[in-house]
Amino acid sequence: MTVQLPIRLPKAKKRSLRTQFASLVYRVKDGELQILLITSRGTGRWIIPKGWPMLGMRPAEAAAQEAWEEAGVKGKVTDQCIGVYSYYKTDTKNGTLPCLVNVYPVKARRVKNNYPEAGQRRRKWFPQKKAAKLVKERELAKLIKSFNPDNLI
Repeated sequence: MTVQLPIRLPKAKKRSLRTQFASLVYRVKDGELQILLITSRGTGRWIIPKGWPMLGMRPAEAAAQEAWEEAGVKGKVTDQCIGVYSYYKTDTKNGTLPCLVNVYPVKARRVKNNYPEAGQRRRKWFPQKKAAKLVKERELAKLIKSFNPDNLI
């Protein structure tokens, strides 16, 4: 059982906090667990697909939709949130927004080359430990490192 790290957003006010939903896209290839990372559009750093809540969709469904739009992945999503991480989103319209991201596992079934954000991001499969080292957010790195699909309900 993984212990969730405390979420710290020192500059955040309750009213300004935003929620996002993310997909931890995974597969097992040649007996090795692999995690799909994508690059952010702004800085090009390695992240997981994530986005805002979507009207009429459960959080896990919204996370799966982000996996499709941002990474071209269709797969099996579970409603079990495997953890939460925090970060600050910067955009020109709203400035810096503190965000809490709920993460849902998505087992990749199909990876398409033609998808909504193709050409805007890079995507790459990494061994689990390498993926954990590549992401900037400490809480997300811990989630990736400790993820075990055999523990899903």
